Amino acid sequence: MKDAKNSEDRSDFSFPEEERRGVYHAIYTRRDIRKEFLPTPVPREILVRLLRAAHHAPSVGFMQPWNFILVEDPSIRAELKHAVDKERQAAAIIFESPRAEKFLSLKVEAILEAPLVIGVTIDPSRDGPHVLGRLSDPDTDLYSASCGIMNMWLAARAEGIGMGWVTIFRKGDVQKILKLPYHIRPIGLLCLGYVREFPARPMLETEEWAFRQKLSDLVAVDRWDRREGELWEGIRKGLDQPDEFDWER
Repeated sequence: MKDAKNSEDRSDFSFPEEERRGVYHAIYTRRDIRKEFLPTPVPREILVRLLRAAHHAPSVGFMQPWNFILVEDPSIRAELKHAVDKERQAAAIIFESPRAEKFLSLKVEAILEAPLVIGVTIDPSRDGPHVLGRLSDPDTDLYSASCGIMNMWLAARAEGIGMGWVTIFRKGDVQKILKLPYHIRPIGLLCLGYVREFPARPMLETEEWAFRQKLSDLVAVDRWDRREGELWEGIRKGLDQPDEFDWER
């Protein structure tokens, strides 16, 4: 515990350098893992830590709209995989050849292979009809739960555990399989486990499906298309320069 003198001397609340780098290390090397899972079970104490990390995410109005369903039963996992496969085939229709074939060749889930599968849901009724900050945007429960998933993702990376977020499914199918109440919405199936490797780059990038966009094209000042002025010039060059962290190189 820091004494009063040290607290007064400190000019900011930043983490020590090693801890600061650890945060960025998790951010830069987090991957959406779809394969290469090992059969090693996730220790229960680590599972508890991951769930607690998710539960400590910020939420609008402190609504905490999330629930987590740990899927153990192989038959339920098989049903979930079938639901994803069905939707994957349907989704391929929107692409023209050869992109349609490319889409079908991508591995989009590891529901049967991953040692741990977690269904994440949101409850739109959580904390009543008048949640602070939600009146003007009813989707804040989704935004909040997404923060919980990201907390878990970064914590999993720090624990050396891979995680993939599966969203290719019809909500009604997952509601039926997991026997959710009618008003509960599933937003993801999380596949977690130890992996043979963490890829250096995102899978969709290595598969040449999509690439990371230039950050300078995504930042503006004061309005949508304004890229000028002292603030802009002060950050412009740094936005697209190689990061000080070299984990993705």
